[in-house]
Amino acid sequence: METEVLLLLAEDEPLIGITLREDLEEAGYRIYHVSTGGEAIAVLESGDVKISGVITDIRLGSGPDGWSVARRAREIDPAIPIVYISGDSAHEHRACGVPDSAMVQKPFAPVQIISAISTLLNAVPPAQG
Repeated sequence: METEVLLLLAEDEPLIGITLREDLEEAGYRIYHVSTGGEAIAVLESGDVKISGVITDIRLGSGPDGWSVARRAREIDPAIPIVYISGDSAHEHRACGVPDSAMVQKPFAPVQIISAISTLLNAVPPAQG
C-alpha cells in the first residue's frame, strides 16, 4: 500500500505558491500551503499532520524566514527533507541552510522543485516500526 506524502510549502508569493502547489499535486504529492514562516512553524509544531518534507521560500515577509522554518523542522524531525527556494539568498545556503538540504534559485522550472524534493525524500531511511 502506497502512503501519501504530505509536503509543507511555505511561499508568500501567491502566483508561485499556487503554481507550485498544482505542479506538486500533479506529481503525486499532497500539499499543505502556508504563506508565512509563523504559519509554517505552527503547522510543524502542532503535530496534527505528518509532514514528510518542507519546501520553503527564504523571504516570507515579516516573522520567521525560511532558514528559521527549516531549523525548526529539523529540531522536530532531524531527517526531514528541506528544499529552499529563493530569488536572492541562494549564496547564503552554505552558511545558513541546514545540512543535506537543497537550494533552488528563482526563477525555476517546477520540475526542479519536484526533482529536488523527490531526491531528498528517497534518501530518507524508512521509518522503524
